[in-house]
Amino acid sequence: MTELHQAAAAGDFDLVEEILNKKKCNPNHRDIDWNYKTPLHWAAAKGQTETVRILVEHGARACLRTDSGWTPAHFAAEAGRLGVLRLLHSLHAPIDKEDFSGDKPVRIAEVYGHNDCVRFLESAEPECRTYRQMAVLNSFPLDDTDKEWEEQRKELNRTAKQGITTPH
Repeated sequence: MTELHQAAAAGDFDLVEEILNKKKCNPNHRDIDWNYKTPLHWAAAKGQTETVRILVEHGARACLRTDSGWTPAHFAAEAGRLGVLRLLHSLHAPIDKEDFSGDKPVRIAEVYGHNDCVRFLESAEPECRTYRQMAVLNSFPLDDTDKEWEEQRKELNRTAKQGITTPH
């Protein structure tokens, strides 16, 4: 866990800002020991809206996923962090991606009984899809796919179809 991960997980905005301004850590570093979480995953889970904002302003990618396919939106939905979900949506972050089990953030919010998040995500998902379509049509830059995770997912699906198991 980097110093930036620790500061984001602790909700220490001032330290996060200092680290980012000094360019001491990569905001997209995935912590292997914590399921490939980035500092943005931690900030979203903790409901640290301003930390989420400054991380994104310094290049944190809201499309990056953990080993199970969770985006920052999944963590915000699990914890009932409506403010973070609203911010992610306003920044055109993907809030409707399926994890490895096929669950979107809206489903995670349902499971944990965060009805305000469910209502928001149900109305925001179509807007998210429309924005992506418009971005493609108008050649806007769009950063909504974690290509590394998608490749890992394809490989796991391929080996599962072939009946190949990985050694334990």
